[in-house]
Amino acid sequence: QRQLVESGGGLVQAGGSLRLSCAASGITFSVANVGWYRQAPGKERELVAGISRGYSTNYSDPVKGRFAISRDNAKNTVYLQMNSLKPEDTAIYYCNAAYRLFGREHNYWGQGTQVTVSS
Repeated sequence: QRQLVESGGGLVQAGGSLRLSCAASGITFSVANVGWYRQAPGKERELVAGISRGYSTNYSDPVKGRFAISRDNAKNTVYLQMNSLKPEDTAIYYCNAAYRLFGREHNYWGQGTQVTVSS
């Protein structure tokens, strides 16, 4: 079964840290570009951070300098280290993996993990 499973969310005070994990199964993970997205209540889903199959990274402006994305292909896992958390970081965080293999597009989403930052 092809799936992504996020974990590591929770409740943290402002200024605290969390590390999210996105574990893949049944997916050719090493060739995937992976992104962390978040969706706050009443808002659209937005890209937070991405890491390419070549390990290039990119971040949205609100999280630059505070979040770090990394991957471990041996474990089929991507991480999002979140530091100096702010109440506005509160959202459901989703993992996405996308790649093209043998002419076919693949795109997978996880079920999401809740992050709540209290002030």
